[in-house]
Amino acid sequence: MTGSRITRRRVLGGAALATASAVVAPRVRGEYAAGKLSIAAWEHWVPGANETLARLCDEWGTRNRVEVHLDFVANSLAANTEARGRSGHDIVAHPSWQIVLNRRLLEPVDDVVADLIGIYGPVSPVAEYLGRHNGTWRGVPATSGSMVKPCCSRLDLYRQHCALDLSRVFPPDDQRDDALVDSWTWELYLHTAERLFKAGHPVGLPMSHSSDAVDWTGAMFQSFGAVMVDQDGAVRIDSDQTRAGLEFMTKLLRFNARDAYAWDDTGNNRWLISGKGSGIINPPSAWAVAKRDNPRVAEQCWTHDMPRGPAGRFVAQLPVFYGIWTFSRNQQAAKELLRFISEPEQVRRLVAASNGADMPLFRSLHDLDAWRNSGPPHGTLYNYPPRGDQRVTIAGMPAPPDVASQIYNTALQVTMVTRLTRNGDTVDGAIKWAERELEGFLCVRSSRDCA
Repeated sequence: MTGSRITRRRVLGGAALATASAVVAPRVRGEYAAGKLSIAAWEHWVPGANETLARLCDEWGTRNRVEVHLDFVANSLAANTEARGRSGHDIVAHPSWQIVLNRRLLEPVDDVVADLIGIYGPVSPVAEYLGRHNGTWRGVPATSGSMVKPCCSRLDLYRQHCALDLSRVFPPDDQRDDALVDSWTWELYLHTAERLFKAGHPVGLPMSHSSDAVDWTGAMFQSFGAVMVDQDGAVRIDSDQTRAGLEFMTKLLRFNARDAYAWDDTGNNRWLISGKGSGIINPPSAWAVAKRDNPRVAEQCWTHDMPRGPAGRFVAQLPVFYGIWTFSRNQQAAKELLRFISEPEQVRRLVAASNGADMPLFRSLHDLDAWRNSGPPHGTLYNYPPRGDQRVTIAGMPAPPDVASQIYNTALQVTMVTRLTRNGDTVDGAIKWAERELEGFLCVRSSRDCA
């Protein structure tokens, strides 16, 4: 007999992990033939999603006679804490930039990722950018916790005030009209935002240092062709593309929710759920909560593609990875478990348990029933997975990842916009400020004296 011991843990500040209440009562067992395995997994906000992952680990542990101990952690500090102490779990969930930061302490997992690519085809370019370094994969792309951040808009308000039916532009099936999709541009978004603002229902676009603000702003700049730092580490921010993006933002933010500069990552959700907001840029969390707290709003929410800019249509992606520490005592069992939870049936169960919020990092997995059958309204999440001409990105890309992580974590693009729209700076002044910041990031990277 074997099984999983499952607890829920949270990381507070920089402190080490502290055990909290159990998800299910732990089952005390002795030593098992194949040993023990411990996992620190991403703690899901969707009720029931953690329990589904726990059941999968329990199934695998029972089958393989491995005692699996599963903890859920609330944020990315778990990986950093264990990296500093060179001890902890065998497997740790690494959100977004954490693989970049801890790559030297993570076991190569090229064999596991090669197996997955053999099953599913190419992995997301953002996942490869963040998880593969110097030709070596240091993390296995995870389903649980990975997401993209497209538009979520009120169908009724767009119909009433903009004469635009977004469910026709982005239908809940494969029958898209290319001309209608092509019409959904940032210029049209600006035009509709003005109408919705005048009708008393502004869009809600956060402009703080929150992740949601960084993500949508980064995708917008990408769609204008703006590059902060290129893949070779050269600063490229002083460009016509950056100027065009900044000038567009000065127009768009006139019609934004007035308090969006102070929002955290829940601010845009609350704005939409309240009934005041006409649209946000976010994963399906606001819609999922609205189903419970304000069903009339939920029945009008439609998730769909981002607007297209001069350089294309981009949506922010935030992958989660499973990393295996070099100091893990059971690396082979860790790899086998990660293969198991990445198999098609397990992925289907994880996505269903998250109510469609989890986004597998392989495009071939973007046609699951959880999105096709979502609702109300029926099919509301069908266009949550990137479809058509929409490309995934992350703010700071394509800079070398250790530089891009600083662009992202300092909210550099958001701060540029804020200096322009709130602090009275000029377009050229905002660019020159950002240029100095980027040069500083590169100095830290090269450890050279840039004084």
